[in-house]
Amino acid sequence: MKNILVTGATGFIGHEVANQLVRKGYRPRLMVRRPIRGILLNSLDAELMQGDLSQPESLKRLVAGMDSVIHLGAMATFESYSKVKPSIVDGSIHLMHAAIEEGVENFIYGGSLLVYDNQTRPINQETASRACSGYCQAKLEAESRMEDLAGKGSVNFTSLRLPHVYGAQSLLFHQIRKGKVFFPGTGDNLFAHLHVADAARALITAAETGLKGTYVIADNLSCTWNDFFEITQGFYPRLKVIHIPERLALSVTGALDIILGFSKTPNRFSQDAVKSWNMSLPVVSGTLSDVLNLEPQYPTIAEGIPAVLDGTLCFTWCPSNLDH
Repeated sequence: MKNILVTGATGFIGHEVANQLVRKGYRPRLMVRRPIRGILLNSLDAELMQGDLSQPESLKRLVAGMDSVIHLGAMATFESYSKVKPSIVDGSIHLMHAAIEEGVENFIYGGSLLVYDNQTRPINQETASRACSGYCQAKLEAESRMEDLAGKGSVNFTSLRLPHVYGAQSLLFHQIRKGKVFFPGTGDNLFAHLHVADAARALITAAETGLKGTYVIADNLSCTWNDFFEITQGFYPRLKVIHIPERLALSVTGALDIILGFSKTPNRFSQDAVKSWNMSLPVVSGTLSDVLNLEPQYPTIAEGIPAVLDGTLCFTWCPSNLDH
């Protein structure tokens, strides 16, 4: 059985990856940057280790003895390139260098669907990427730099470009549980989605099989944001979705970009965040099966959303973007 390190294990997707690894019989090593969030992992039979992507000297001990790395740790806000680069680019490169030095076999990276910009046709494995924001530029640069380093160091590098991943612990469902979502736009743009359980299964399978390359994955049916909220309201009628005109949202968030531009405080309400909500990013059906030989547990949001709402009952969680 492989020894697997997970970065970002106290985050939304990483937490699910850690849980699934434990259920499969692994005792994963989980990197924790902020000790206060380590309590979220206390119930898992896992090895918790302190580490920080910005501190290269802390990473060598993290990857020592590991066969695979599932790398999900990063700043998850749509801010300027200069703000996200230290985490997304520099931190990832530090981790890859440590992985190469310690002889890691497989390195799995959580990429992003947003690197494709607006698309009129469903995205497939041949669709060209294009950086449309500082966040996307950083994600693409991290992919490219890590892939280059991995090739020179004999590491199997895989980037799974994830769509909107949803689940009980996601920031979106944190807002949904409160009964009100402010959406910056009309919501009629197509977007690809994936239940967090299937996203975690995909990342783990890539680590287990030694998959190599860059792939886009999603569930089997892209839909509009209005479809997403309509299905949610069918099971959770108290939800109100309030649409903010895109131009107004861009004006307000543009002012926030200026105000918080020189602050270390993460800006969740940036212009790039508004633009990302309004992109058209559908994905062809069958990617999980084609890339990883997996059938999705939740093929569409029609199966996934009610399962998520069931999962929101009787639990406590704080999204990592909110606990600063």
